[in-house]
Amino acid sequence: MTPKNTLCLWYDNDAEEAANFYAKTFADSEVTAVHRAPGDYPSGKEGDVLTVEFTVFGIPCIGLNGGDAFKHSEAFSFQIATDDQEETDRLWNAIVGNGGRESACGWCKDKWGLNWQITPRVLTDAMANPDRSVAKRAFEAMMTMHKIDVAKIEAAVRG
Repeated sequence: MTPKNTLCLWYDNDAEEAANFYAKTFADSEVTAVHRAPGDYPSGKEGDVLTVEFTVFGIPCIGLNGGDAFKHSEAFSFQIATDDQEETDRLWNAIVGNGGRESACGWCKDKWGLNWQITPRVLTDAMANPDRSVAKRAFEAMMTMHKIDVAKIEAAVRG
């Protein structure tokens, strides 16, 4: 059954490669269908992969091979809540190590230009702490990081 709401992500011509990477990297993720173009279109030929249906952590997505007319931006990102440093490292390193690049405050970009926030729960919990001094210390620690260091966030929380 087709979900009521699906994210459509635009790729130059490698949506299938991206979807396979996400399925391999993230839990509860899989490629569910690959559809080929029934005819020629502006950025491809009949028989080329046109769309790929996949999930990322259970979120339904469609990768559209639409050519180079549009690029991903930081205006859209997947925020992935991690439970510990090991999970944070594994996901961050998978994205960055597969042709991606680091950014600040837990953000990174995959090789297709899609943005990811790899965010340990300890950080989001600290930022929501009713003691604003705890939130401020965690925030200030985060602002110095690329990949989030759980031990440093925990130390900031403790003061």
